[in-house]
Amino acid sequence: MIVSMRKIHLVARHHQRQRLLEALGELGVLHLVPVDPSRAVADAETSARLHAVRRALQVLTGMAPREARVKRPAPRRAQRGLQAPSGAAPDQPVAELTADEAVHEVLEIQRRTAERRNRLAALFHQIEQIAMWGNLQLKDVQELRGAGVDVRFYAMPAKAARAIQAECAEVVADLPGDRVLVAVANRGAEAALPPEAALVPLPPRDAPAIRAEAARIDAALRRDAQRLRELTSLAPQMEAELLRLQQQAEYTVALRGAAADEHLFALQGWLPGEAASTLARQLAARDIPVAVELLDPAREEEPPTLVRPPWWARPIEGLFRMLGTIPGYREFDVSIPFMIALPVFAAMLISDAGYGGLLLGAMLVGYRRVAGGIGARFTQLLAIVGGVSLAWGAATGAFFGFTLYRPLIPIDLSEGSRLFMMRLSFTLGAVHLSVAQLWQAVRYYPSLRFLNRLGWALFIWGMYGVVKMFVLKDPMGWHTPWPYLLLGGGALAVLFASPSRNLAKMIALGVAQFPLSMLSAFSDVISYVRLMAVGLASSVLAVSFNEMALAVDSWLLAAVVLLFGHGLNMGLALIAMFAHGVRLNMLEFSSNLGMQWTGYAYRPFAQHPIWERVP
Repeated sequence: MIVSMRKIHLVARHHQRQRLLEALGELGVLHLVPVDPSRAVADAETSARLHAVRRALQVLTGMAPREARVKRPAPRRAQRGLQAPSGAAPDQPVAELTADEAVHEVLEIQRRTAERRNRLAALFHQIEQIAMWGNLQLKDVQELRGAGVDVRFYAMPAKAARAIQAECAEVVADLPGDRVLVAVANRGAEAALPPEAALVPLPPRDAPAIRAEAARIDAALRRDAQRLRELTSLAPQMEAELLRLQQQAEYTVALRGAAADEHLFALQGWLPGEAASTLARQLAARDIPVAVELLDPAREEEPPTLVRPPWWARPIEGLFRMLGTIPGYREFDVSIPFMIALPVFAAMLISDAGYGGLLLGAMLVGYRRVAGGIGARFTQLLAIVGGVSLAWGAATGAFFGFTLYRPLIPIDLSEGSRLFMMRLSFTLGAVHLSVAQLWQAVRYYPSLRFLNRLGWALFIWGMYGVVKMFVLKDPMGWHTPWPYLLLGGGALAVLFASPSRNLAKMIALGVAQFPLSMLSAFSDVISYVRLMAVGLASSVLAVSFNEMALAVDSWLLAAVVLLFGHGLNMGLALIAMFAHGVRLNMLEFSSNLGMQWTGYAYRPFAQHPIWERVP
């Protein structure tokens, strides 16, 4: 459910503002709203340090940790500023670095790396530009000239090269347009050259020198990459510093965003309804007298959203966090329908007990490691998807593309199997969409608009009959319920789209809105056919890879085909879970439910007594 919020105003004496904020931070229930948003900003130094720590952690994200070269107790240093001590070596032992020094070094390495990669790109471009000179070394030419041998290079047609009169003339490279590059060496007298010869100046640098510089830069990049892997061991300290800076910034924002004069200090914000009645008593117990005013949200106000689903539906929160979606305060908590529908849809898309069991086993065996990377809730959701996929795959008899027994629900290319899966997909779609409409009807009751939502729920089932007629060739006539559902549902949808005392206006507005909504209902129902199509494709791919493996003579090659094929197919199935399973919930279901996802998260002001006092 979406927790009911109440607005609160707190007024205390000015000299007790620090204690009030400390107490509110410890209680962690008040979502602060600045009285003056223009002043509610952190100071520039804290903001800069926050940005730097975040960037450093982002650079280290995904890097495999490397054991630090030296492990000895780190000296106590002040955790202020981002500059390492001026005398600190750039490669001092990791164990001796503070969090701020580590951040500074990570960002410095990132800067150097960007510069070096740009330089490497420039060097590769230079190599391409002087490709005709091959491995010529400029120092050799200078040595010859120092010994009295004048060496020059000319571009000319290949036939004209035979007319050169000099002590030494040698073609050293072919040029575009049937031209050649000729090295001409002579002592004393000038060489006789054909009129077509054009002097070619030596390049500013030769290829060996450029390659040597590139090798040095590449070695430096490898050293920096190794150093970054060593610095990952300080990521926990940097994360702790990030938390400390975030708390300090939040404290500053809270202090500056309040209304204050020389006598009073006032705050405002939102807190859950169950906490509203106890907050004043908790502050009084801390000897902080405050004046408290509690208000219900006004119609035009949008409180923060705090969702508390039942315990068994909490894994779906991992998906919402990943997508960054938050329902509005006056919208619906869709945790329960999502938690029911998504694993079922995912299981139909995966359609293999082997894949489901592998996903379930991987999540259970590697729970700690996986949860550390993608979060505990999302890991639990994947485990549930794996379990439901295992059950569905067992019903279809598919285990890594092999059918081990006669299935209860066959999934193959036969006409009967295809028609059954389409019928099941459309039925699930009609149930899913009509539940969304009926849920809205319950919300609108006793307003007459609930009849509009009821009408659309009936109309969706009528469209279910239309879809079956077009796709499955099922009969549709007055002896079936579908025309009556279309007419009755459509009438309710039109009449009560915009309830009003003016009947003509009601009908006109309903008729104007009806055509697009009708087409949307048809497309929404038919879009659930993707459950059949993708699930069948996954099954066919698994069988095809098995047949490919059985067709080869080498068991080693067969094992490679099976591992690669089933790994690819499972990866595609998991992508399909997001591309199709999530879509059916976030788009089709949520649209029929009227969800706008316009909310913002409830984030209570929570502190620990580690910040520095802000004047």
